[in-house]
Amino acid sequence: MQKSDERILTTHVGSLPRNPELTDLLIDQEQGKPIDAAALERQSERAVQHVIDEQLKAGVDIINDGEQPRIGFQTYVPQRMRGFGGESKRPTPQDMAEFPDFTAMMQRRNMMRAKVFNAPQATAEVAYDDLSAVQNECALFLRCTEQTPGAFTERFMTAASPGIIATTMLNAYYDSHEAYVLAVAEQMRKEYEYIHAQGVLLQLDAPDLAMERTFLFQEQSLAEFQKTIEVHIEAVNRATENIPADRIRLHICWGNYDGPHNHDVPLADILPVLYQAKVGALSIELANPRHQHEYKAFRQHPLSDSMLLIPGVIDSTTNYIEHPEIVADRLCQVVDAIGDRSRVIAGSDCGFGTFAGWEMVSESVVWAKLRACAEGARLASQRLWGGAG
Repeated sequence: MQKSDERILTTHVGSLPRNPELTDLLIDQEQGKPIDAAALERQSERAVQHVIDEQLKAGVDIINDGEQPRIGFQTYVPQRMRGFGGESKRPTPQDMAEFPDFTAMMQRRNMMRAKVFNAPQATAEVAYDDLSAVQNECALFLRCTEQTPGAFTERFMTAASPGIIATTMLNAYYDSHEAYVLAVAEQMRKEYEYIHAQGVLLQLDAPDLAMERTFLFQEQSLAEFQKTIEVHIEAVNRATENIPADRIRLHICWGNYDGPHNHDVPLADILPVLYQAKVGALSIELANPRHQHEYKAFRQHPLSDSMLLIPGVIDSTTNYIEHPEIVADRLCQVVDAIGDRSRVIAGSDCGFGTFAGWEMVSESVVWAKLRACAEGARLASQRLWGGAG
C-alpha cells in the first residue's frame, strides 16, 4: 500500500453516483423484474469508464470503479451468494426513533427504492459458489484502467465485511449471531482473495463497527458492543488471513446519512478494538459535524505503527463544497495527532452512492468536492513538506 512519502495522497471511500439508466436497471434487477442483461452490461461499462475518468480529472490518486455495477455497498451480496430469502426487519436506529419527523422527511425524499432496511435474510446455510459477478466486475475495472496507465497511484476494490452483511441481511437460520458472522466470513474470503489476486487493494466496508451501536445493537451496553465488534473483527481477520495486511483497507463509519447522529458511539470508545484488525489502513469519517473533532482520539489511542489512516476530510452527505483550506486544516490536524505525515491519505467520510438511488450529493458536486480534496491535500503538502507541494 502506497504511503504519502512525498505528498498527501488522495482517495475516497468507494461508491460514486450512478446515472439514472443504470440505477433503474439495478433496482429492477434487485426486485426480480425482467431486465435487458445486455443493456445492464453496456450501462455498467459506460458508468465505470465515466467515474474513472472523473476521478482522474479531479486529481484522485487511489481510484476504484465507484461500485457502479452493484445495487449497494453490501446488499449486492444476496445476488452473489445463496442462502438468503424473505425479508429482514431492521430496527429503527435511535436517532430516527427520537426524531420521527426527520424519518418522515427522509421517506419523502424517495431515496429508499433499493432494499436498505428490508434486505433478504439468511434462511439457509450461506454459500458463495459462483464467483462470476466479482470476476466480471474486476475484469471491467482492470480493462477500463488499463487505458490510462500511470494516471493513478493505486487501484482499490471494495467488498462488504462479514459484520455488515450479518447485520443487514439478518440471521434467521444460524444458532447464534457469532456463528452466522463466522459462516459469512468463511464464504466471503473467496471474494476477498479473488480481488486481492487481481493486484488491487482490497477495501472492506465495515460500518457495523460503529453504526450498529445505534441500529441492531442499540440495547447493548458499551462493553457488550465492544465484545460484539471484537467478534466482527475476528471474522475479518479469519476471512483475510491469506492476504497481506498492507493490501487491505478497512472502512468504518456511523451511517452515511445526514441525520441527527446524536447517539453515535464515540471513536475513542472503539478505537482500541479497531486496532485488532489485521489491516494496513483504517478509513474513518472525520469531516462531518458530529465527528470532525475526533481526530483527537488518536492522541489518546495512538495509531498502530503498522497502519495508515485515511481520514474523511470531505463530507459525503452535504452539497457544501469544502474549501481547500478547510481540507488542508483537517489533514494537518490529523498529521499532528498521529505524528507521521507519511501515514495519512486524504479521503471522504463515506461513499457518494451508497445504494442505487441513494445519492444525497449531486454528481457534479461530487467531482467538485473531490477536486477540493485534492487541492486541500496539495495545500497541506506545502505546509508539511514545504515547497510547491
